[in-house]
Amino acid sequence: MLPLLLGLAAFALYFLYDINSISRQYRLLRSFFALGTLLLGAALVLDLAAAFTAGAISGAVDCVLLFCSALCFAALIYSLFFALPFDETYVAENSPRCVYSGGVYGLCRHPGILCFFGMELLLGLAALPTAMLLRGMIFSALNLLYAYFQDRISFPKTFCDYSDYQKNVPFLIPDGASLRRFWKTLPHAEKEEVEV
Repeated sequence: MLPLLLGLAAFALYFLYDINSISRQYRLLRSFFALGTLLLGAALVLDLAAAFTAGAISGAVDCVLLFCSALCFAALIYSLFFALPFDETYVAENSPRCVYSGGVYGLCRHPGILCFFGMELLLGLAALPTAMLLRGMIFSALNLLYAYFQDRISFPKTFCDYSDYQKNVPFLIPDGASLRRFWKTLPHAEKEEVEV
């Protein structure tokens, strides 16, 4: 029950963080994204500890699922903190702010959603028969709702060119055009253009 409550509190903090970023901008509420991430991480750690203690994660298949989940987690961390220019995204308060549409953000507008879902699904399958899978799907649904809120309400008010980004890049599922855009923004593509 505690992991569920921590996760629900985490998403409440995420929503409050975004609402604050487009309204009053209280200094105290600026820490809510980081605090929410800590709570969500704590929920995950508690769930994993309970699954290991109960012996739910034990066989070779579970180890493969954990490894694949770790890859999804790494992709999530990359897309949130390394695929974006860090200072411009998380530190600077420049105005007007422009969308970064390169790399994975050229594939879809919310690539972290797919990584988070994959991580939660694989962890939940590895931890069967515990309730971790159910909680992971609840958190994934909340994460999708949060991304939709950002996409429709907070990001259009935060980024001056977000409407153009919405027109050119899919919300969640990459398409042919976004795959080509992604390929062109990879570091190897820049080197090929220089060499030509």
